[in-house]
Amino acid sequence: MRSAKHHRAIPVIVIALAVLATDQIFKTVITEFIMQPPREIALAGFLNLVLSFNTGVSFGMFADALGDSATALGIVQAVLTVLILGAAILVRQRSEATALALIAGGAAGNVMDRLHRGAVVDFLDFHAAGYHWPAFNTADIAIVTGAALFVFAAVLPSFQGRNQSDGTKI
Repeated sequence: MRSAKHHRAIPVIVIALAVLATDQIFKTVITEFIMQPPREIALAGFLNLVLSFNTGVSFGMFADALGDSATALGIVQAVLTVLILGAAILVRQRSEATALALIAGGAAGNVMDRLHRGAVVDFLDFHAAGYHWPAFNTADIAIVTGAALFVFAAVLPSFQGRNQSDGTKI
């Protein structure tokens, strides 16, 4: 008979693999087809497709210091991704497991880029009033969504546990 951990592992792995596959498909289509030749494509008044390669960490931070260390950084990120995936399997709350699976899948997508291409492919450029958010990708969307869900899941029990005026729990 299978343990509860096995039952929790399957959806976590499916979510992480779905995020990874989606991310890699988008990045391949962008780099191999849409952005050949590289250019800026306006999709909306606030959104462009661009092609950039991030050799740093989040938002390109430390790119100069880490530029020649893509493989080392990728290995560190891969280890962290495996740890996050393990945590997703071990947590009991489904919302926390889903959140961590999203983060692990997105992180795995960026690790694959770093190890395969030497940099993370970014292609979404949001902007307003002349200000541009650093370019990002579908893996980053999964990571941010997972982080927000994780915070929400952590905060939600405190709201559920508050007593109503009659003393009963909500």
